Amino acid sequence: MRDTATHSPRSLGLDFGTTNTVLSWAHASVSEPVVFNFLSNRLFSFRSALSFWNEGDDDVPRVVSDAGPWAIQRFIELGGDCRFIQSLKTFAASRLFEQTYVYGSAWKFEDLFNRFFRELRRHAHPQLDDLPKNVLVGRPVEYAGSSRPDAKLAMQRYVAALAPFGFESIRQVYEPVAAAFFYAQSLRDSATVLVADFGGGTTDFSVIHFDVSGRNLQAKALGHSGVGIAGDRFDYRIIDHVVLPQLGKGTNYRSFGKSLQMPRSCFAGFAQWHELSVMKTSRDFRDFKDLVRFSEAPELVGRFVKLVESDQGHTLYQSVSDVKEALSRDESAEFRFDGPGFQIRETVTRAQFEGWIEPELEAIEEALDRVLVGSAIAATDVDRVFLTGGTSFVPAVRRIFERRFGADVVDTGNEFVSISNGLATIGLREDVAEWTVEP
Repeated sequence: MRDTATHSPRSLGLDFGTTNTVLSWAHASVSEPVVFNFLSNRLFSFRSALSFWNEGDDDVPRVVSDAGPWAIQRFIELGGDCRFIQSLKTFAASRLFEQTYVYGSAWKFEDLFNRFFRELRRHAHPQLDDLPKNVLVGRPVEYAGSSRPDAKLAMQRYVAALAPFGFESIRQVYEPVAAAFFYAQSLRDSATVLVADFGGGTTDFSVIHFDVSGRNLQAKALGHSGVGIAGDRFDYRIIDHVVLPQLGKGTNYRSFGKSLQMPRSCFAGFAQWHELSVMKTSRDFRDFKDLVRFSEAPELVGRFVKLVESDQGHTLYQSVSDVKEALSRDESAEFRFDGPGFQIRETVTRAQFEGWIEPELEAIEEALDRVLVGSAIAATDVDRVFLTGGTSFVPAVRRIFERRFGADVVDTGNEFVSISNGLATIGLREDVAEWTVEP
């Protein structure tokens, strides 16, 4: 691959995602993703995960860290002796997340993101050794992860985390807008393009009209919308119906001579599966463990405790991801999870899964309606539809767009690099300020 670090002017696009992080350089008319060499694999996507472990002792700790697939590898090797944190982005806009403790030290969001980017940059050597003064970071139209997400807070945290690397300008662009500019590079005729970006935590829409008749690509944004629902919520439906009944949900406990159902709030953390990585240090989890002593199904509830204490959130996520991916190809698939001292095996059909996610599908379609109304266009005015993100492979999701716009205008592809590539491309435009978002 050509070393873009020696070329100027340059633009860096950072797609910091819930599940994966992708970066791209742009120079003139060329955009290239940053590549990571992990074991024998060349990766464009870098898992949004951190691992911490102690190479000292309890009296004199020496905490070291790693990120991405290396963090996952270390977590698998060390298991419960490793602190594993993933999906950092979901905490970005949450005022409820102030800090978490790692081996006795308090870490704020900006501390974690700074450490994550530092480790990512190290693994990208030498591609990110020479950073530009400006970086464009993707952001969802609507943040997910808390009841009242704060976009201004997220931006403040991003700036605090990234400014120490020498960036003088840290700007944000809606992720579907970035994907639209990526897709526009393949247009031969002027077109009104609807982009649907399905992330881990959010689904976002943008409608942009591109004019390719002149020498330079002209663009006009018509509308945006988003909803805090996407792949993670689909995952939770599988967890709720398949996993949680095996971890004590629906069972009872004894209290003052009465048999009461285990509070649903005890299992609320699974609604955002990545929060399992910070749950075990919380007061709620300590209270839950006290409740286990009175459970009428101590074996099942004990599984819950073991799963959290052994940091099995990632392993659980992988099992859920595997069955969801299989259901995109097949009519049924077996869910398989090997937990600490127990196993879960259950056949799931595509029809079951689509029934479970029906509320999410309705919410996604409502957001689609909003972007069309906000853009003052009808479905027949849309020339091309570009679907990006892993959830776009779910057949029930794709059917929404084929039904509304026709299968012949729906495109997919380059799910991993479309946003980072588009961000870098926008960074080179003279009208870059028109596409950035102020909280």
